Amino acid sequence: QVQLVESGGGLAQAGDSLRLSCAASGGTFIRSPMGWFRQAPGKDREFVAALSWSGGNKYYTDSVKGRFTISRDNAKNTVYLQMNSLKSEDTAVYYCAVYRSSYYSGTYDPKDFGSWGQGTQVTVSS
Repeated sequence: QVQLVESGGGLAQAGDSLRLSCAASGGTFIRSPMGWFRQAPGKDREFVAALSWSGGNKYYTDSVKGRFTISRDNAKNTVYLQMNSLKSEDTAVYYCAVYRSSYYSGTYDPKDFGSWGQGTQVTVSS
């Protein structure tokens, strides 16, 4: 079982950038597609981005395309989410998770991911 720890969240102004990290230990991180999700107060957890185990295929929800970049460093067992041009609507707790199969289908459903981290808070003020 992979254990995940997110970091890098904080308080930002609209237009700023933040980079989130998700450090993995245990399990088979290097063979696992990974995803980032977020959950704002009173809302369901929503998909943000995901990438294949090689990092060659990346997927984004429409609201972050062109602003966020997901990447991974398998040598460091870490997945990143570079967030640029932040908006107030990006305010949420951000979570990383492991896709439940070796080959990512492109699903956005949180139920298809597991080993959730504890999350890191991102607050963007306008």
